[in-house]
Amino acid sequence: MESRRMRSRSQALKWACYAAALFVCAALQTTPGLFRLGQAKPLFILPLCLAVAVYEGEFAGALFGAVGGLLWDYTAGRTVGMLALELLLLCFALSVLVQVYLQGSTWNFALIGTGTALVVLSLDWLFFYYMPGYSWALSRWLTFVLPSAVMTLVPSLVLFSLVRRIYNEFKIDNGVI
Repeated sequence: MESRRMRSRSQALKWACYAAALFVCAALQTTPGLFRLGQAKPLFILPLCLAVAVYEGEFAGALFGAVGGLLWDYTAGRTVGMLALELLLLCFALSVLVQVYLQGSTWNFALIGTGTALVVLSLDWLFFYYMPGYSWALSRWLTFVLPSAVMTLVPSLVLFSLVRRIYNEFKIDNGVI
């Protein structure tokens, strides 16, 4: 059985690890030329936020998703709040779906991460390329959105394993035998 002080210290260290991982993911996602295949680059912030939502529950996951979305908005130079709102809703929905319907396996999460990457990138494409009427919008979707979503599969696997390890390392022992 752990004392209250040890539990709070454990929780603070766990969230510090999540925050450090978020900043590392933001750096990897915004570094030019790193992990690039043509125009496409994998997403790192999205799978991390989704993995935290799976392990930490709907409220904490949605809050972490909103913070991750704000960081992503800031580093991408986009309208502040759009990705934050998207990640908040996606993290909340995924957390509830995993608790109620889905199994939280690694490959299941990788497919969900790739699918949500396709949704987020397609919404971004819709609002910033298709709706303004650019003639090359379909080409952008085929050469950037689709490959970027597929390339997100590998970071999803790695980040889900990382979050699982952090979660298990700082798991609270409630004295249950």
